[in-house]
Amino acid sequence: MKLFVDDLRNPPDQTWIIARSSEIALKMCAATWPSELALDHDLGGEDTVMVFLKGLYEMWDETRPIPSWSIHSGNPVGRKNIESYMRSWEKSAQKD
Repeated sequence: MKLFVDDLRNPPDQTWIIARSSEIALKMCAATWPSELALDHDLGGEDTVMVFLKGLYEMWDETRPIPSWSIHSGNPVGRKNIESYMRSWEKSAQKD
C-alpha cells in the first residue's frame, strides 16, 4: 500500500491511498502494512504526522520492512522532525 498522509492535498496519482488524519492512517496500516509513505506534517488542529509515525513504529517488527518515505510538508521544522525520526528508525533497524 502506498499511503499519502495529508489533511488537504491530494496524491499525485491514483496509486496512492489517502489518510486525512493520523488516526485514519494508523487504522489503515493495522490492516495493511504500507510499502511507501508520502508525509505532510500538519494534519489539522493538534494532529501531526508524528502521532502516526510513533504509532506505526509501535506496530513495526523486524519481519516488516520499513516503508520508503518522502516528505511534502511546507512546515520546515516539521520536515526536519519527520526526517530525523525516520532516519533514526532506519538506523535502529540496521543495528538489529
